[in-house]
Amino acid sequence: MTGILSLTPQGQPTALAPQPPGGEDLARYRTRGGYAPAPAPDQLLDRIATAGLRGRGGAGFPAAVKLRTVRDAPGDTVVVANGEEGEPGSVKDRWLLRHRPHLVLDGLRLAAAVTGARRGYVYLADPAAEAAVRRALTERPPEIPVEVVVTEHTYVAGEESAVVRRIDGGPALPTAKPPRPFERGVGGAPTLVANVETLARVALLTSHPDAAAAVATTHLVTIAGPGSEPVLVEAPAGTHLKTLADLCGHGRAPAVLLGGLFGGVHGTGWTDLRLDHDELAAAGGALGCGALHFLAPGDCPVDAAADAAGYLAAQSARQCGVCVSGTRALAGTLAAVARGESGEEDTEKLRRWSTQLPGRGACGLLDAAARIAATLLGHFPDRVEDHRHTPCPGCSAAPPRDGDRLVVAVP
Repeated sequence: MTGILSLTPQGQPTALAPQPPGGEDLARYRTRGGYAPAPAPDQLLDRIATAGLRGRGGAGFPAAVKLRTVRDAPGDTVVVANGEEGEPGSVKDRWLLRHRPHLVLDGLRLAAAVTGARRGYVYLADPAAEAAVRRALTERPPEIPVEVVVTEHTYVAGEESAVVRRIDGGPALPTAKPPRPFERGVGGAPTLVANVETLARVALLTSHPDAAAAVATTHLVTIAGPGSEPVLVEAPAGTHLKTLADLCGHGRAPAVLLGGLFGGVHGTGWTDLRLDHDELAAAGGALGCGALHFLAPGDCPVDAAADAAGYLAAQSARQCGVCVSGTRALAGTLAAVARGESGEEDTEKLRRWSTQLPGRGACGLLDAAARIAATLLGHFPDRVEDHRHTPCPGCSAAPPRDGDRLVVAVP
């Protein structure tokens, strides 16, 4: 990885503070204001709400609403720091756990104080992150029992009901809703499952209250694409995607995969989009986990869509029949389009599936696959049509590989 950068509010990149080998230790974290005395739970909750902090796990749900819902639930409560990070194009959560574990644990401490939780968990799949978290827990034993739970790294293992199921001793696979974890989670208790970046920002809101608005509206973004090493960037909300692309050498990209795989593939007009949940949703995409994968000028968006759908089909939990058949059908048809073996009926199938399949699975995997098809058809109808008549050099040179080229290494 070439670097870890921070964009100032004016859009100028600066290097994030380097971390010592093995990650930030307790003494260094305390010098940054870490583990400051916790405000009263209601005061902290109001600060989070006023700042407008939204979850960083993908859905962008208001963090204060989630905390308040668990706090107000009857009985004992549980808090979970979710660092599994199933999106192949994202590294932010594993980077935080490896390099700034105390920041995450501080946020978990504060979330426990707000919700009244009596126990907590750190849920992850990365051995280096596990070692850093265990070392941090030894350096500063937490006020409540905190257990580290290790799972297998898969796309669906970080879905909140899969997190609960794995902590309870089962497989890391999603379950039907309701109930949701805030209603009945770990051991049947109301449970807060919070992304580790969300918790890190809760800690920063406590140690830097004067910068609450900036803390709450800044995002860690993984930027990747052919021809250069991926970069982890911290950027303010509202930053144009073109600014981020230019920063990392992808300013001439013909298209971008948004939000990991959840936001679809976007072509003309992507340069006008900004780092904003609502704006990207209005454009038919999603910010998701903040991962951006830019295509090179010679890359074919059909090939990229087929590759992404193939990855999702391979990662299906195989619990929901509609997901198994739906992702397989989407991936197979997109692969046929990429090979130049499709007909007009295949385009119509993709269009129909992209509207009928969302919301029918136990998790968001099927929705992601459907959005990939929908955005490809919406942004690149001519490219899809051309594949029915002439072999595509880009697709022939880079046949689908079930998403392995989308996987990003952690710095």
